[in-house]
Amino acid sequence: MELYAPILVLAVLGAGFAVFSVSIAPFTGPKRWNRAKLDAYECGIDPTPQPIGGGRFPLKYMITAMLFIVFDIEIIFLYPWAVAFDKLGVFGLVEMVLFIVTVLVAYAYVWRRRGLDWD
Repeated sequence: MELYAPILVLAVLGAGFAVFSVSIAPFTGPKRWNRAKLDAYECGIDPTPQPIGGGRFPLKYMITAMLFIVFDIEIIFLYPWAVAFDKLGVFGLVEMVLFIVTVLVAYAYVWRRRGLDWD
């Protein structure tokens, strides 16, 4: 049980912070309501009418989402490697360098093709 104590403490602290933040917010925030605050928010631009069925999103949004997922998966692979780094030795180091170089080549390709630009 002592191995799980830090995880339990972190979970309790996180839950406590979340409950505290949600419960104290109505009492601490300003209460000045106006028409602009009650309107739908679209980055400062007046909302445009949507076609029935929702219309189509540009493909760029989906590509950007996939890029974020790829880089999140990279981080998921880096954590176990960092934990077991001393046991893997030089082999683990070489494999992770190859992995990171592969991901950086993909990142450079996307950057060069302007896949990270929003315009």
